Amino acid sequence: MERTMNEIQAERGERPTPAAMQPAPHLNVRTNPGLTFDDVLLVPRYSEIQSRGDVTTDTRLTRRIQLAIPIVSANMDTVTESEMAIAMARAGGIGVIHRFLTPGRQANEVRRVKRAEALVVRQPMTLPLSATVRLARELMGEEGVGGLIVIDDSERVVGIVSRRDIMFVDDDDRPVADVMTPRERLITAAPNTTIEQARSILDEHRIEKLPLVDEANLLVGLITAKDIEHRMNYPKATKDSHGHLRVAAAVGVREGYIERAEGLLAAGADALVIDIAHGDSVNAVEAARGLRTNLGDGWDMVIGNVATADGVKRLADAGADAVKVGIGPGSICITRIVTGFGVPQLSAVAECAAAAAAYDLPLIADGGIKNSGDIVKALAGGASSVMVGSLLAGTRESPGMVVVRGGRRFKVTRGMASLAATMSRRSVDAKDHDSNAALPKREYERVVPEGVEAKVPYRGPVDDLLHQLVGGLRSGLSYAGASSLSELPERAEFIRITAAGVRESGPHDVDL
Repeated sequence: MERTMNEIQAERGERPTPAAMQPAPHLNVRTNPGLTFDDVLLVPRYSEIQSRGDVTTDTRLTRRIQLAIPIVSANMDTVTESEMAIAMARAGGIGVIHRFLTPGRQANEVRRVKRAEALVVRQPMTLPLSATVRLARELMGEEGVGGLIVIDDSERVVGIVSRRDIMFVDDDDRPVADVMTPRERLITAAPNTTIEQARSILDEHRIEKLPLVDEANLLVGLITAKDIEHRMNYPKATKDSHGHLRVAAAVGVREGYIERAEGLLAAGADALVIDIAHGDSVNAVEAARGLRTNLGDGWDMVIGNVATADGVKRLADAGADAVKVGIGPGSICITRIVTGFGVPQLSAVAECAAAAAAYDLPLIADGGIKNSGDIVKALAGGASSVMVGSLLAGTRESPGMVVVRGGRRFKVTRGMASLAATMSRRSVDAKDHDSNAALPKREYERVVPEGVEAKVPYRGPVDDLLHQLVGGLRSGLSYAGASSLSELPERAEFIRITAAGVRESGPHDVDL
């Protein structure tokens, strides 16, 4: 038997709502209020943790991909391309390359991340002996490498050319054979050389690159001093079994998405993110099934966004390895204003987490993260990781534009449903089919934006920001008495606060 609102309020000890203010009988209204991060605090618990360094922040992005920190950079064109993805993976998180690029360019961004580090580079970049200095410069710039192996027509190693070799060469048409280190002076090693052996060889000969060649002088791999240095400097980096940094990439649901996905997986993407504003839809489900049918199971699929338990269940049944949660909580998203739809983010995460637990399905809380405290609350509510956009958009590694206002530096960011981003996507789609295509003015007039453009303060290197966010997260775990993220939801107790409580939580009664 259904209870009335007055009966529910009486049970809670609340004053009954006047009849004129109660919802009409035909309205389907949830009686529990939706909560977002600023509506609550976490109640401190007894803790035996003596230092925040004693806790672990390990988590899962998907069922198979592990992270050392629960932070994902958003698939936004002012947040994540290869530079951001590399920095995120080295810090122990992961980045999602946005899809507002042609398929070829997006695949190249993925490829740059995968080539940034390796235990052994299995397919080193090479040049033919007939190549010029110009070609060497172009290839080094395009691929972001500092050296190229030179091979002859039989693919045998004949030398190596580095950025230093061509730095002061004025004649771009000069053959690389004139400036390279020739084979007779080149230090090489056998294919089965270990990393420790390679480190000794590199140190002994004061060189930076060690080609691995077989008995026939054919190139089989490359070990670099930079990769060994990265292993030492970033011990918790998110890597695959070959020592390559992990990276995810976004795909849409419109025509051509399967071909785009094939190219991304061929480039080495570890996970694909089906990027659709309303994830609980037939478009998302059919796209997920289409990708699984055409591309098999040897990769991880993230789908989003949803905000309800039913949405999680549908995407889980469609083959998701992780689900993104969040409809409208982002700082530059206006979906809730334009459409009237959404669920406050903490309530959405909690509801979706309860449904995801039955599928052992990790959740990514996407949107609404303003500080480390919000990260703690999202994870305490049941998320496995958080996706961050605007907070990272101001960092050096983001592709956003730097502007100066009032003597201060900012970077431009925009929601991916904003007018400019929508038209950018349509322009990319048009040019992918016709290199001379131009969008008519009427196209701009017909867009209904669900995002805005904005500027955010320039914040310097992303590693510095991540250090602050993860430090706050570690402190949060210690306040909960939780030694790991898996223990946090079990020990979390939320308390609702008033507007006065929000004011009290921040700096007040002082001049900053």
